[in-house]
Amino acid sequence: MSSRRCQSGHDSYEPSSGDGRWPGQQGAPEVSVCLCMLETGGSAPDVPPAVIVRYRAFTWSSVMQEQLPVLVVGAGPVGLTAMAELRRRDVEARLIDQAQGPSHLTKALLVWPRTLEVLHQLGGARFLEEHGQPVTSFRYYDDAEQVCQITFGPATRPTVITQPRVEEAIRASIRGGAVEWSTTLLGLRQGEGVVHATLRGPDGQDRVESFSYVIGCDGAGSVVRDQLGLEFNGMTYPSVFILADAAIEGHLEQGVVHYFCSGQGVLVMVPLKNDRFRVFTAGPPGMKSEDLTLDMLQAYVDDRGPGQLVLRDVSWQTTFNIHARHTDTFQVDRVFLAGDAAHIHSPAGGQGLNTGVTDAHNLAWKLALVHRGAASPTLLSSYSVERSAVSAAVVKQASTQTAAWLLKKPWQIVVRNNAARLSQRLGLFERHYTPWLAGLVNHYPDSVASTDSGRPWRLRHDGVRGGRLVPNVLVRTGAPCVATDDATGAAAKKARPLREALPPDRYTVLVWGAIGAMQWNALHSLARNHSGLVTIWSLARDGELTTPTGPSPLTSRADQRFRCALVRPDHYVAVCDASRDLTEIHSHLAAIATSPSHPLTAAAAPMGEPVAPST
Repeated sequence: MSSRRCQSGHDSYEPSSGDGRWPGQQGAPEVSVCLCMLETGGSAPDVPPAVIVRYRAFTWSSVMQEQLPVLVVGAGPVGLTAMAELRRRDVEARLIDQAQGPSHLTKALLVWPRTLEVLHQLGGARFLEEHGQPVTSFRYYDDAEQVCQITFGPATRPTVITQPRVEEAIRASIRGGAVEWSTTLLGLRQGEGVVHATLRGPDGQDRVESFSYVIGCDGAGSVVRDQLGLEFNGMTYPSVFILADAAIEGHLEQGVVHYFCSGQGVLVMVPLKNDRFRVFTAGPPGMKSEDLTLDMLQAYVDDRGPGQLVLRDVSWQTTFNIHARHTDTFQVDRVFLAGDAAHIHSPAGGQGLNTGVTDAHNLAWKLALVHRGAASPTLLSSYSVERSAVSAAVVKQASTQTAAWLLKKPWQIVVRNNAARLSQRLGLFERHYTPWLAGLVNHYPDSVASTDSGRPWRLRHDGVRGGRLVPNVLVRTGAPCVATDDATGAAAKKARPLREALPPDRYTVLVWGAIGAMQWNALHSLARNHSGLVTIWSLARDGELTTPTGPSPLTSRADQRFRCALVRPDHYVAVCDASRDLTEIHSHLAAIATSPSHPLTAAAAPMGEPVAPST
């Protein structure tokens, strides 16, 4: 699409096809269309009416947003994830941070499986494996006597990896565009289809620059949130908490997170690499970091731990307050909040970094589709709906666990311990709690991005429902795994988890069971009308993931009934459908797509075979 001025001095746009014609145009080429003319109801000679209609929906702000970059504020793990996800989808973006360079403080530690999936997709699998410490279980004690143990299986096992290492892995994955350090956001002003940001660069000069969208990933003291005028509602715990990284002399099993609860307070010991541990405990109100000494730390470990543990070589220590706060919305027009800028909570459960990274992951694919004109801006409204629900659950869980740590009354402690023992005995931790901690069972509420019909379907031994992750069953394809560093594809038909094989930049229409003639035609229609938005794959009973080639023979077998799920680029299920004409999937795509094809720059896809899998 090219631009020039009309006779009135307004910008006008021309077709970008090789012969200078609009899709469907039969007359002379090189017909330009003026935005102001279309917006006021005018017409253009020999331009098809369908193009005019679609063009009116494609407003001036939409044209501008494709030309302007996205601004990401804050270069911690959340901002880095947003930047990496946008850039790998070819969205122009800039990442700024007021700091002079990366932080070397260890801060967050636990990375859960769903977050590991996201980081692996960015190419960090080998790096995380090299620098991570797998955790096999959480072990809880009362006065040094073990109360219960939460054991993690391969699907739910977290990894301890320090925040600087996580940031290093993500920075290495960003395709083009480095972090702009020593660059401060001073102000924001939203206009029609644009956000104007006042930035102060390393040279100390202030300048106003324009962006299509802004993502605030700038932490609990967020400047972006303040500029939006949003309240950060919640509370602060009265106790001061202590963190320290140190070597330990004495026996304390590595690979296990140890929670010591007693009348003297809570002590948590998290394993790090090289036989070191993160020490977490509560201190008296008003304690400052400069008041903390090695002798004080050792006294806390002696009073609250199992005994016979000696701290040495403390590499980092700090004190902090725990907050439980969140904003009422994560979006104001073209400005978004993610991570600690939108929600903060107790470190209990180790969810902080994970929630922020998956915030950014959720937003980036939606923003990319909208930015390139493949999806309507209405899709973006689902971000706040979905992620505020997740963060509310995280804040509630962390607050509950923190309160359980700090119980003082004997009868409360007895109830807590008995409940924990019973939960382990009944297997409740493994069935319900660990999958939630792992980030694998989040259920997004209904929105424009997903709808739960309430009827779970079986895919192998797992259920498929709208608003939930598609089950990670093993499949076989001849394509290289999308989410790993190895792109050689040497092992053809290699078995891999389904979510690793699905494309990250478009929707997948996943079909299993027998395909009837009407359903086959409906799949053709989806491929034709949404060629730039969907890929169609069929999953056979033997795990083969292929392009469907035609209708299947009729069968009465219950396990071969036709099923179809529309899977989003983040691998959550948007909607399930088993109808003959795939009405629900067609309706869902119609609600989010800008048009069957890009309004100006793409002709309608020809009738033909369903879209082949994207590799």
